[in-house]
Amino acid sequence: MKISTKGRYGLTIMIALTKKHGDGPLSLKAIAQENNLSEHYLEQLASPLRNAGLIKSIRGAYGGYILSKEPKEITAGDVIRVLEGPLTIVEGIEDEQPAQQALWLEIRDAVKNVLDNTTLENLANHDDDEVQDSYMFYI
Repeated sequence: MKISTKGRYGLTIMIALTKKHGDGPLSLKAIAQENNLSEHYLEQLASPLRNAGLIKSIRGAYGGYILSKEPKEITAGDVIRVLEGPLTIVEGIEDEQPAQQALWLEIRDAVKNVLDNTTLENLANHDDDEVQDSYMFYI
């Protein structure tokens, strides 16, 4: 499974809106500048997020976007599914041996579990100073 820039940048939008939740609308221009991203690309991502009911647009000079629900009610899985489609690990698993099918389904379910149990509130409150160890595997 690969999350494209649509999913990654969509989460960037949603986390930025979560951090400003309750402070009024936030423009995509501000999000783009803060994260060094294309405002035009973020506009393309905002449309499906709005159509899915995850964000609302506010018009006017001080307009922008706000979350349509509380941050604890929106999961990373909600955002990823809107922008990436259904979560699939391997195409055509029905042609695989039963043991392999079971493995792919178990991996898919583990990914779903993480995405569906991680809220925008969790992501916005993440300690950015917490350094993740990276592992190098040699075969």
